Amino acid sequence: MRMHLTHAPSAFAAAALVLMGLAGAPGAVAGAAPGASLAHPVTAYVANYQSNTVTPINTATNRPGRAIKVGQNPIDIAITPNGKTAYVANNFGNTVTPINTATNHAGRAIKVGQNPTDIAITPNGTTAYVANPLSGTVTPINTATNRPGQAIKVGSAPQFIAITPNGTTAYVANFSSGTVTPINTGTNQAGPAIKVGSRPLFIAITPNGTTAYVANSGSGTVTPITVATGVAGAAIHVGGSPAQIAITPDGTTAYVTIQTATNSVVPVQTATNTAGTPIAGTKNASLIAIAPDGKTAYVDGSPGFEPFVRPIRIPANTVGKATHFGVHTLIEDIKITPDGKTAYAVISVIPPGSPGSVTPVNIARNHAGQKIGVGSNPRTIAFTP
Repeated sequence: MRMHLTHAPSAFAAAALVLMGLAGAPGAVAGAAPGASLAHPVTAYVANYQSNTVTPINTATNRPGRAIKVGQNPIDIAITPNGKTAYVANNFGNTVTPINTATNHAGRAIKVGQNPTDIAITPNGTTAYVANPLSGTVTPINTATNRPGQAIKVGSAPQFIAITPNGTTAYVANFSSGTVTPINTGTNQAGPAIKVGSRPLFIAITPNGTTAYVANSGSGTVTPITVATGVAGAAIHVGGSPAQIAITPDGTTAYVTIQTATNSVVPVQTATNTAGTPIAGTKNASLIAIAPDGKTAYVDGSPGFEPFVRPIRIPANTVGKATHFGVHTLIEDIKITPDGKTAYAVISVIPPGSPGSVTPVNIARNHAGQKIGVGSNPRTIAFTP
């Protein structure tokens, strides 16, 4: 499941949560030796909220391409499994813009509900689901035709969508209802709401598809849901304001970021649904991404006014050296490339208006590369497969 919560809400952003949401072309590698297996270069796409653009970045060179004009206030991006189309949720445009990744041309805007914040695409790539907080709906989009289907009524202020690995069910976190709504992707019918904790914000599903974990930002808890039955288990107390959840590739541990001033990343054992000791050296964390090999997680932090990202070595849960981004900046997103070699941190400037940037961090050496200039107030990054 993609880690695609665009920005976990800070104390300031929480007040505007309902209005604003949380927060390249396939081809052969040039110069490949004769007879060598050809790889597909990966392109990163960055949504620039205040510029109304998306910036493509060639991850082989870390050079940005020409900005792609999309709708008003792009806030989230999801890319089809075949890598051919990037879908962009335009938060105040009430639309989704499809981008052809072979040409980087934006297609005709697709009308959805009010203030779309999150997009999730089924594993077979046939349907994109869009959460519309002010409409209390989810809009399914047929990716073959780019036509929206009938809106699906869910709970109040839906924020995040996670789809099971087998693609049969989409789970929707309803921030203001304290519920999760399951949607049958075969029929696009919503099932009975599942009661969870207060202000559910984020959902992560184990790789084997058996359990969905829900971060309840208002309860200081995580709720496990058994996917086969749709029944919520006993709440797992983690404290603070849980923001994101990332699950290791082997499915044994769910790491929860907690927005607190003390150690704020908590590992949860999925076999027993018990919370472990908060990891020393983490503070004010809200974002987390785990590398595909399961050995490293990157989290954000802000001990004062200078935010940083730092690695957590798994399974020892020791914290490495931090990469700082300077004062008057905000880390909006962290994602790791499909090959697991690089973590990209998306950085905006406070107050908004100035161009933002993306910083690549070499995971093996924990070394930051040069900043890549993008548009104003970048919010999220997504990679082609």
